[in-house]
Amino acid sequence: MSPCRRPPSALRAWLGLVLGTTLLVACGRTRVPPEQAILDPFETTSGQPLEPLPIETDVNRPQAELGALLFAEPLLSGDGKVACSTCHLDNHGMADPIKRSHAPGRPESPVNTPSMYNVRYMFKLAWGARFDSFSDHNDALMTNPAVMASSWELAAKHLADQAPYPERFRAVFSDGLTPANVKTALVEYERSLVTPNAPFDQFLRGKADAISAEAKRGYALFKSYGCASCHQGKAVGGNMLQRVGILRDYFADRGDVKPPDFGHFNLTKREKDRFVFRVPSLRNVALTAPYFHDGSAPTLEAAVTAMARYQLGREIEPDDLTLLVAFLQTLTGDCHGKHP
Repeated sequence: MSPCRRPPSALRAWLGLVLGTTLLVACGRTRVPPEQAILDPFETTSGQPLEPLPIETDVNRPQAELGALLFAEPLLSGDGKVACSTCHLDNHGMADPIKRSHAPGRPESPVNTPSMYNVRYMFKLAWGARFDSFSDHNDALMTNPAVMASSWELAAKHLADQAPYPERFRAVFSDGLTPANVKTALVEYERSLVTPNAPFDQFLRGKADAISAEAKRGYALFKSYGCASCHQGKAVGGNMLQRVGILRDYFADRGDVKPPDFGHFNLTKREKDRFVFRVPSLRNVALTAPYFHDGSAPTLEAAVTAMARYQLGREIEPDDLTLLVAFLQTLTGDCHGKHP
């Protein structure tokens, strides 16, 4: 189902809760032993909640290559101190290794910086699902005084005085270096950040030995626990909204609740959207600690444990935790032909 035809967020949340609770009840009665879980054949993608990422995507390569330079260019910011790559590090899964980013001359970010990988498959952008498109998202970040503190016009002016940008823009765009073309190139680079060919993708395409027996068992548990009721599709998430703390109160246990914790409520002001966030993609999740909007889970093991507790209402068994993490580690793919 395409994002434009998805049910309203409240209905999606209710459906996710019903499915997750149904699976929880079933699993609570009879846990699937790992030695039996591996019997799931996984011979095709038919009927599976996850899909392999396409090997090739429709990207304008010259624009994307120019956009890659811009992504790492501090001249886009008003004071020339901050680039997109300041918070989205290519050596950390295009995320940030600290709880909240702290760019030069800027206040600490209100939430953990999410990965930029595979964002083209997200139906909304930002943790609170505030933006519907790359264009809207980038406009907001460019003008935000706590982020880029700039404008497309100012960014183009900065670039016009710096080689090799005027020449590079003329080679890619017929009208050369303009504010609109700066934005277009940057967006095209972000669209190109797809990480296909993960071991699990290879496995879904029929390569039986692409992942270990432990990872296969972990995938069976991922489905039987109910994780796949929210984390599904090409991005293994990113295509619905869900409340954090379905079966236990995450924020009451954590304490110190602040406005960034309100999630989608900050956009809609509807009480039903309080503590509701875009379900994160699990693609490349092994690379992007710490986890969650607040960066509160320092390791993948801690994140899985917390999700089992607060979303499924159960304490996960150590053996199952090991197997689930083994599966999640198979979701790391390649970007632009290179392993992240």
